[in-house]
Amino acid sequence: MSVVAKHPSTPFRGRLRGAARAVLAFGLTVGVAIGLAGLSTGSRAAAAASLTVLMSDDNAAHSEFVQQLRASQEPGGRFELVRLSPTGEMPQTIETASTGTGTDAEPRANAGVRTRSMRPSAADANLTLAVGVAAARAAIERPGQEPLVLAMLSRLDYETLKAASPALKRGDRRVGVLLRDPAMADQLALIGAVLPQKHRIGVVATPESEPLVRELQRAAQGANPAWDVRVEYAPDAKSLAAALRTVVPMSDALMVLPDLIGDNQAAALSVLRAGAGAGLPVFGASEGLVRSGGLAAAVSTPSQLAQQARLLGQKVASAGNSGNNSPLVEAATPATVRVNATVARGLGLRLPEERELTDRLAATR
Repeated sequence: MSVVAKHPSTPFRGRLRGAARAVLAFGLTVGVAIGLAGLSTGSRAAAAASLTVLMSDDNAAHSEFVQQLRASQEPGGRFELVRLSPTGEMPQTIETASTGTGTDAEPRANAGVRTRSMRPSAADANLTLAVGVAAARAAIERPGQEPLVLAMLSRLDYETLKAASPALKRGDRRVGVLLRDPAMADQLALIGAVLPQKHRIGVVATPESEPLVRELQRAAQGANPAWDVRVEYAPDAKSLAAALRTVVPMSDALMVLPDLIGDNQAAALSVLRAGAGAGLPVFGASEGLVRSGGLAAAVSTPSQLAQQARLLGQKVASAGNSGNNSPLVEAATPATVRVNATVARGLGLRLPEERELTDRLAATR
């Protein structure tokens, strides 16, 4: 006796195919939903990175920098501010805040101040950012392998740290360095925008300024047309006047470097007086110099530097660990131009607005 299976009727086959399609569609929908949920969870996990900030002082620029970092923390992230002693050697307290996705009151409710060791747990050690020289020195010597960003340093600060720190030389951790001053190429681009027909720059430097002088000379040689840079060295305050007497007659403008002369009010004023006496504009790298009588400066604000520090931190954190990591060093960008309109009028110069000069500077990069 044989049994013959009958094929289903046409209407039944249609219903069967429809049911199969429905099951398949449901499966695809569930699969996509699970995949999207996974992506969303992954995105939240990526956004919920922890930032540990080391700070050893409360000067206005550093405080503004840290405030901007805190304000720009991603939702769900963890922000920790470690306040070091003035020498940067001993941790004092940590202000901890988790940035929630709910109401604005949530971070405040979670914020607290507590004391702990400088070594964070693995769960919240995604990135460490040190603000200023003392904090940078403490961070470099701090044990750990988490990515590190050193911010608000001058070029000379960094060169000194590099020469004195075996840990930084070893390259056994990923390190980013954000300099607080724009590159020399930006400074020369500003002078070119203000004095398009001039190409002689006079500089008085100290022996410690050699890294800055080398950067300036490389930028001058790479410009089109090249700049004629005359550098005189002043080992001490007494030799500053003699160096200025030599360099002023050979210059169309003077530049004050962010070095021991630029950071010393009396020395910087000597350069400004020499420039004013000869009818030469003086350029620098600080707003203070412009307020004191300099013609113009390319500077970066603490808020701009905080935004750049976050981007640099992302680069450092995502870079592979090769075991021989050279620090990733960036000059401050974008730069904002500051102009002393009174000095410009006294020199008979009609300058573009600060915003226009800032845009011109950005276009040269």
